[in-house]
Amino acid sequence: MKPETTAHPGAFDWSDEFLLGFAPMDEVHKEFVEIVGKLITAPQGELRASLDELAAHLERHFEAEDNWMRETDFPPRECHIDEHAAVMLSVRQVQSLLARAQAATQDDSDATARSLALALQDWFPGHATHLDSALSHWMCKRKHGGKPIVLRRNLSLRSGT
Repeated sequence: MKPETTAHPGAFDWSDEFLLGFAPMDEVHKEFVEIVGKLITAPQGELRASLDELAAHLERHFEAEDNWMRETDFPPRECHIDEHAAVMLSVRQVQSLLARAQAATQDDSDATARSLALALQDWFPGHATHLDSALSHWMCKRKHGGKPIVLRRNLSLRSGT
């Protein structure tokens, strides 16, 4: 379930629904959501700088997670690391497209940059829920001896089931 956005149509806003309970990961995820949200809503003249900011963030973000997985022998690390590499490849390809874009094709490359941001907005909840949550549990168990405790605010309660 994707959290509702509040600031701007199409914006990507942080939600406690994304909390996983491993503080270093939660902090980097908050930064990711903020940067992707900025890319989605960036004025045309700021798209390239926003994309570069995203690429720099993702390098640090994925390097940290990849290192946690390698250093602790996280069992399903290869699949997770491969997904990070695929996302970085897509970001690099869009950066390259923007760098090569001429004035006549600028609208197409701008649309591609925004499409990338929207794809990342769609990708992140599933990635966090399925891959990062397992890593968060693994890191908390290794560091604290148990699963993470996550306190979420402002989530609607479901009745029934």
